[in-house]
Amino acid sequence: MKSHEGETRMFEKLELFRMSHAMAVHAGQKQAVTAQNVANSDTPDFKAKDLIAFSDAYRLDPSNGGWGSQKATRQTHIHGAAAGQTPDPIVDENGVGSPNGNTVSLENEMLKSLDAKRQHDRALAIYKSSLSILRATLSRS
Repeated sequence: MKSHEGETRMFEKLELFRMSHAMAVHAGQKQAVTAQNVANSDTPDFKAKDLIAFSDAYRLDPSNGGWGSQKATRQTHIHGAAAGQTPDPIVDENGVGSPNGNTVSLENEMLKSLDAKRQHDRALAIYKSSLSILRATLSRS
């Protein structure tokens, strides 16, 4: 009987598992940014932040072959990302500021938090479903 550790290493190489893991991590990061916004909701001149969408973050991540899979190896190259160059996933939102210059909207932060929870639940559901399909397939062999 195979150990679960060996199965886990084998399944990490499958794109579906890599993507569901990245989605869960992105959801956790989104929740952290949202919590930071809420914590600073009374801070004067604080600008609310958000993460870029998961689809954009995953597409742009060089470890996933992102950036259109073109890499610049010299400064003179026109297309592609230079080694180690990654886009900033956190963006400032252009919200309406309060009189003290703060742009945090608690209602929007609640919605973003709920969206992050749904994204995390979706990632776990994809992972569990795929794992059960693979286990069922392996048991038939």
